[in-house]
Amino acid sequence: MKPKIKYDLVDMLKYRRKHGTESIKDFCEKYLHPVFGYPDVDDNYELIIGKDPKICFAAHYDSVHNSDGMQELEVSNNIVSLAKGSTSNCLGADCATGVWLILEMIRSGIEGVYVVHAYEESGCKGSKALVKHNPRWLDHCEAVISFDRLGLDSIITHQSGVRTCSDTFADSLSSILGMGHYADRNGSYTDSNEYRYLVPECTNLSVGYYAQHTKNESQDLTYAVKLLDALRKADWSKLVIERDPSVIEYDQETNWRNWGLSYYGNYDRGTSYGKGQVSSLSASKEERDSLSAIEEIIDVFPEAVAMLLQDCWGSPEALLDVLADYGAQTEEAVRYVDLW
Repeated sequence: MKPKIKYDLVDMLKYRRKHGTESIKDFCEKYLHPVFGYPDVDDNYELIIGKDPKICFAAHYDSVHNSDGMQELEVSNNIVSLAKGSTSNCLGADCATGVWLILEMIRSGIEGVYVVHAYEESGCKGSKALVKHNPRWLDHCEAVISFDRLGLDSIITHQSGVRTCSDTFADSLSSILGMGHYADRNGSYTDSNEYRYLVPECTNLSVGYYAQHTKNESQDLTYAVKLLDALRKADWSKLVIERDPSVIEYDQETNWRNWGLSYYGNYDRGTSYGKGQVSSLSASKEERDSLSAIEEIIDVFPEAVAMLLQDCWGSPEALLDVLADYGAQTEEAVRYVDLW
């Protein structure tokens, strides 16, 4: 009998995983090469279990770290975060937790296509290249499920304001997991989005991290273990495939929903905000004044703010991803993201 858990998620999180660094190479050699072998020409790792599986489980192994090496962590109440005084700019649970889930699912022998993408944080370049090469497994793939979403209960139906997954599929996935997940329209932009023109159901599932791409990033270890248990026990044959990938459907609901709150893990699904402005019905005077002051600072010091944002997120693509999490889901933003 296989042990319940082999891979240590906390140890995996100690690696800074900026592409081109020694520490990401060490991470791949320790965790990915023994399971997947060497990557394809675009640095993606692929493995197929079963005959013509219909589900692709996806993650990415890069992070938005801006330096090489290892980092010190601390665990309190089963929440892992950067240790006090750490010089790292993020934890990297986005998407080390997804990689951990995939490694454990493979070890459990769950049928599926498993892909760990490269360069997600640089505009999903790895998944874009993979889709362009059109691997044979895409012919029988009906769903791509990315393990790359903040929080505890989201099954993403829209990414950057475009439907990538049907509500019916999301409800069926929630049902087989049995953890109370809901169909969430507020997705940003991750690797599963690149498959939306070819694969009917493309979604992103909460894996329990918060405040990704920042020094405050944290990972709920209790939730991660519960999710892994649910993934192992799920009856994948009960997923319902409904979406037509040839049909492009934009989100017709309010563009700026749950502005900012969802990103830091303290959100209210019932809260709605106006396009580009905080609703006067929802925000306090102090919140509106604070936002106005920040807008003035940006107007006066645009270059300094741009340098600060670059230091935090490293690339325009990563910043767009965060903005979409905040609710920047206009059709213009979708077209801009697709250019990358």
